[in-house]
Amino acid sequence: MKKVLCLLLFITLALAHKASLFAQSEKPLYTFPFGVQTYTYRNSFPNGVAATLDTIQALGITELEGSNPKGTTPEEFRKMADARKLTIPSIGAGYKELLENPDEIIRTAKILGASYVMVAWIPHDRHDFKFENAKKAAEDFNTIGKKLKENGLTFCYHIHGYEFRPYNNGTLFDYIVQNTNPEWVSFELDVLWAFHGGADPVALLNKYGDRWKLMHIKDLKKGVKGDHTGSTSTENDVAVGTGQIDIPAVLKAAKKAGIKHYFIEDESSSIRTQVPQTIAYLKSLKE
Repeated sequence: MKKVLCLLLFITLALAHKASLFAQSEKPLYTFPFGVQTYTYRNSFPNGVAATLDTIQALGITELEGSNPKGTTPEEFRKMADARKLTIPSIGAGYKELLENPDEIIRTAKILGASYVMVAWIPHDRHDFKFENAKKAAEDFNTIGKKLKENGLTFCYHIHGYEFRPYNNGTLFDYIVQNTNPEWVSFELDVLWAFHGGADPVALLNKYGDRWKLMHIKDLKKGVKGDHTGSTSTENDVAVGTGQIDIPAVLKAAKKAGIKHYFIEDESSSIRTQVPQTIAYLKSLKE
């Protein structure tokens, strides 16, 4: 009996040791700084820019994507961000604005310390994104991207879902990628909008590799069906990990593609609970 008890004890200790070694060997899947797209806090900034930045900092976020909020200059916003050890690697700009007044965008980006300038919308009939829209966008993106590169910046187009309408043997997004100069034009993957538009975010990352420079981490409410409008209720943004998208698979593909900047974006009215939930989820993921 004593021998049996000793054997059971030995097996128990051995299994516990093995489990401990396994736990120690697990590595975090998400290994990058936490960033946020400032549009997430669009309803908070008007009530106090400094207080909103305090909230963002308290969450452990260290990177921002977005230009100076209304009522502040780029210089003022940079000073407030610096005081909270927040960097701004990427800013957003309007399509028309970049074509007509690129120098002002370049100036703002330089003041804020950004390396990337992204555009999130191609002008078009909201319910009918056509080949002509994609063709003009590709031409304009090359013009914009060349100008930005000459000034030390990288241009990124942020996909919105409508680009995945079929075209030839692929999509209009394929056309845009294939007809823009990789030296001048890169892309930002919005995971929710890609999925909503019928694309597979993992397949997109694998297909176009280092053309992707930035990512919006988001998730789409279960049961919601996508389309090519580039539009859905903001309340369909849910805490990452609770929706339809295979986030671990996306992150693995994104790391392989070389993406370095990830911005949480939550357009819902539940950001007070959902953003912390998203961060906790990302921290919990293991390779």
